[in-house]
Amino acid sequence: MAKTAFELQDVELSLIGNAGKVDILRGINLSAETSETIGLTGPSGSGKSSLLMLIGGLERATGGSIHALGQDLSALNEDQLAKFRRDYVGIVFQSFHLIRTMTAIENVATPLELAGIDDAFDRAEEELRAVGLGARIEHYPSQLSGGEQQRVALARASAPKPNILLADEPTGNLDTSTGETIIEILFDLRERNGSTLVLVTHALELAERCDRIVKLRDGNVESDNLKLAA
Repeated sequence: MAKTAFELQDVELSLIGNAGKVDILRGINLSAETSETIGLTGPSGSGKSSLLMLIGGLERATGGSIHALGQDLSALNEDQLAKFRRDYVGIVFQSFHLIRTMTAIENVATPLELAGIDDAFDRAEEELRAVGLGARIEHYPSQLSGGEQQRVALARASAPKPNILLADEPTGNLDTSTGETIIEILFDLRERNGSTLVLVTHALELAERCDRIVKLRDGNVESDNLKLAA
């Protein structure tokens, strides 16, 4: 029987701003099994990115519970959450978030070094070759195209062989052709590592590549296991 990668029960997220309390997520119930892929869709402002950040331990829920890989994320302090992300979670953002003063291989190797991995640079080079950047490992982000920078970000997310891989509009800043290449690489890396993937996207054709499509609206799950007509 497949094991549960994460489970959210009655999860709420509210923020206090100048205009008062804003409810972003309103009682989310969602779970995923090991190696399952989920396409997370919905209009802008529906809570997709916020939900992704909660699963990755980058945000704290203001209500409900989140369990991931057998751990209660609400019971972890900030240091413990950072260790959880380091050891188990890979995250790819729409913006690449590379360190501009580091080469491609340094960007990938640095998180591995911080995790105490002895062969950090060897593994970083392996991951960069896996995404087709074997000839660009010593290049800085400013010397790379947008698609190449996103490949570095994918290699960085994949290098720790994460149990959970989160991708937030990973093709949003790329042209169509480059975006298609990035998605192929993303799914290849996910399959190689056996990761559970949650892909936030506005593109339904990308969501359809996943095992399930979960649609959010106004901070709620509007539909799950959505089957779209061909």
